[in-house]
Amino acid sequence: MGIGYIVFLILVVVLGWTALTYNRLVKLQVRMEESWHTINVQLKQRWDLIPNLVETVKGYAAHERGVFERVTLARTQAISASSPQEQAVAEERLKGALKSLCAVVEDYPQLKVNENFLELQQTMEQVEDAVQRARVCYNAVVRDLNTSIRIFPRSIIVNLFGFKEREFYALPGEEERGAPKVRL
Repeated sequence: MGIGYIVFLILVVVLGWTALTYNRLVKLQVRMEESWHTINVQLKQRWDLIPNLVETVKGYAAHERGVFERVTLARTQAISASSPQEQAVAEERLKGALKSLCAVVEDYPQLKVNENFLELQQTMEQVEDAVQRARVCYNAVVRDLNTSIRIFPRSIIVNLFGFKEREFYALPGEEERGAPKVRL
């Protein structure tokens, strides 16, 4: 065994480790992007439900125009958000606007037993649960990616290929309080 053979063997091991590490980081990045798109799909379902919900409530409470406008504006802002942090802030505003809509519903008992409204309410709850599950999945993948990026000697590969840490999908002030639930 010559020195050339040992150098060749070390080179193969280093290149193999580099390729495996790079591929792991790419897989985590792709999973993170997939998780983010899953959140967006669930949020789009919620956004699509909101106009139907507003129209149903409008039929009973036409004079509550300000509430309907706030819900519509919050929905528009949520749709146009791009980063996880912007999305979280916009979704928090939307939840606040939906709470105002819920307050209107409380004033109209006949609305609470309306078949269309009950169906929309049930669908909205299912979508909220799906959003929560997608958010947990996204944050788990971001955690794994960020951990992999920070670990030495992987950090060498990270710097070589320009991988970046990602931000978690966290609602504003979430550390201080529990997540709100939308109940219509």
